[in-house]
Amino acid sequence: MSDWFLIRKGGDYAAIGKAHGISPVVARLLKNRGVSTDEEIETYLHGGIEGLHDPGLLDGMDELSGILLDNIATSKKLRVIGDYDIDGVCSSTVLLKGIKYLGGDVDARIPHRVRDGYGMNCDMIRQAKEDGIDLIITCDNGISAREEASLAKELGITLLITDHHEIPYEDTDEGRRYLIPEAAAVVDPHLPGSTYPFPGICGGLVAYKLIQYASKKAGRSISGTQLDKELQQYAAFATVGDIMELKDENRCLVKQGLKLMNEDPAPGIRQLISVLDLGSKQIMAYHLGFMLGPCVNATGRIDTALRALELMTTDDETTAMRIAGELKELNESRKSITEKAVNAAVEQIEEGVHKDCKVYVIYLSDCHESIAGIVAGRIRERYFHPTLIVTKGEEGLKGSARSIPAYHMYDAMTEVSDIFLRYGGHAQAAGFSLPEDKLSELRERLNANCRLTDADFSERVDIDLELPLKYADMALVGELKYLEPCGNGNPRAVIARASLKLKLIKPLGKEEKLCLLKVEDEGVLYELKAFFKTEAIKDYIRQKYGEGVLGDLLSGRGEGVGLSVIYKPDINEYNGKRELQLILEDYK
Repeated sequence: MSDWFLIRKGGDYAAIGKAHGISPVVARLLKNRGVSTDEEIETYLHGGIEGLHDPGLLDGMDELSGILLDNIATSKKLRVIGDYDIDGVCSSTVLLKGIKYLGGDVDARIPHRVRDGYGMNCDMIRQAKEDGIDLIITCDNGISAREEASLAKELGITLLITDHHEIPYEDTDEGRRYLIPEAAAVVDPHLPGSTYPFPGICGGLVAYKLIQYASKKAGRSISGTQLDKELQQYAAFATVGDIMELKDENRCLVKQGLKLMNEDPAPGIRQLISVLDLGSKQIMAYHLGFMLGPCVNATGRIDTALRALELMTTDDETTAMRIAGELKELNESRKSITEKAVNAAVEQIEEGVHKDCKVYVIYLSDCHESIAGIVAGRIRERYFHPTLIVTKGEEGLKGSARSIPAYHMYDAMTEVSDIFLRYGGHAQAAGFSLPEDKLSELRERLNANCRLTDADFSERVDIDLELPLKYADMALVGELKYLEPCGNGNPRAVIARASLKLKLIKPLGKEEKLCLLKVEDEGVLYELKAFFKTEAIKDYIRQKYGEGVLGDLLSGRGEGVGLSVIYKPDINEYNGKRELQLILEDYK
């Protein structure tokens, strides 16, 4: 059960609202998200692509773009090397299209998840040499590729690295030593000493900034072109898909990208929207993160991400339509194998295999390594523990990790870096490989080093408003739209109502995936819709009040019981009618 906390930030919300043309409720919601100065509020409400920071503020940008343009001018053969997830595919698309616009002779390669593993490897460097490649430019990877950088230099290949992951380091007696690959130039917002205003950007946005900067430097700025509009969409797609925080310039980019997707989507994105039957919908960040994004990721998990790259880069609508359909089918297949793996992990936990562990290191020998990250995320969400899912790879063990806010996964892995063959990632997510005989040691040392307390394992839910149900109306639904696009770092409004009286639980449908709750608030009855929560609600009532009370609630008898809820006011559109509905999100 999560812990609920009502956010109490002071402010003259009426005055703020009047100054910016918003209601006091919206003013309070913005303050809760750390948006308080006049400039911040205006940027939040109205900021678009002009809200992006100057790409020249990224360390190494001028040097890297200069080397890139020199190689284009001298007709060198160039190769983009990306990664197999949505950020890698989108950033590869941005560089490929952008460099071609600048006149470059360029192709792209994306590593195969199983055969190659994460990011650029030495075999890819050697293949590039055989193919006559003069320059390699990475995106969404490369900052950990020290061995590969040395090999590229030895073979006479110019290496440019664009990445957004944290810089590998080791702690020594003299202090922290950063392990930066010896490339011709490196651009990464996390470079030591960087003063870039907002380092939390994805690989796709780093790539977009490079093309912005290089095209202007070359006297062929992409600003205002059709290509610019497409690249903005890919960078926005990558930002949502890589779960970057929707703050600062990320929010500006995603707002702009969604606007363009709804007006004139790029060909590959248009076909994904079509095959998912979203053509009549207003595309929002939710659709990118939970519908379109998984289709792009699925091809890198089950097949090869080159198929997704072809979808994003082709100008042929028929080809794009075919590939989009294939990606949808691959994602359906991925869902099935994911469920089996999640169930196997849950079974281990419920049987007590990991009962003394603060950090779950779960070995699933039959789990396909491509879905380890999804499984880790699902287990993290269910049990709220840092979770590493380890699978059997072609050579040794491979895995993915997902964490909770109180546990910095990358730092924790760095403390035991000698165990890994390779690793990399962020505070909340990472990937790794290790020898088979190191699994137990990994589990033991991560847990021995873990300093989490019991309080860290309770998910904190910050409540924006404690609002009687009578105020949840159409006007409020409209006001909540000011928060869009919502996602990581910019959550939807969390609205609670304490001490309702639950009078009836009414399961609906053959499988009872939906149930209606009739609740009383200030003497008035309201309906709350609860999707996929029927059995959980029944179990909660049974455990708290007993089987008899549950029976009374199912039949509508009795006086009712106390229930506090988190709910969302929404619009239900059906047969041309628009009606207000209240959706249950959590309860206690």
